Amino acid sequence: MPHTPTDSTRATDADAVVAATRTWLEKAVIGLNLCPFAKAVHVKQQIRYVVTDAATPEALAEVLMAELALLRDADPEEVETTLLMHPRVLADFLDFNDFLDVADAIVEEMELDGELQVASFHPDYQFADSEPDDIENFTNRAPYPTLHLLRESSIEQAVAAFPDAADIYETNMATLQRLGHAGWRRLWLDDAAGDAHAGEGAAPR
Repeated sequence: MPHTPTDSTRATDADAVVAATRTWLEKAVIGLNLCPFAKAVHVKQQIRYVVTDAATPEALAEVLMAELALLRDADPEEVETTLLMHPRVLADFLDFNDFLDVADAIVEEMELDGELQVASFHPDYQFADSEPDDIENFTNRAPYPTLHLLRESSIEQAVAAFPDAADIYETNMATLQRLGHAGWRRLWLDDAAGDAHAGEGAAPR
């Protein structure tokens, strides 16, 4: 008889996904300063972590709509941004990349363009015109497929506060080039959970 996960098992799995994502955020995004805006919202605990068991793009789209609505209505002091992790769907990066058009269409249909936007992270993230193992791709490689819901106003405020914000992409490319694949792997060596989860999905294979 096939095993059917219990509610407690699903909760444990979700906890593991969130834990791996937090480790990645702390070690890579904040630790390498890939996003100078991330530390403040992390310290203030203003990031909403959501793990969905959606197994189809259609189901994920419904969850995305609900989370966009929640972020739209939430007090920014309570929820500044949302990380929506979906480990059961869009594991293939090309499928994930195609879904981003759907995500943008949802934002527009909900009349949230100019208010909210969706960024993306994936274990196999690959920029256009790059090779799969190019170290630069790792700026956007998270342990699990993840949609990042952001407030446009917060982005504008953050950019105003950081004069070099327009150069973040180029700075991150240079950071990863200096780090190299070996340096990326070393980020996870001092944390067993990070090595098993974040390193498994986000580190070079």
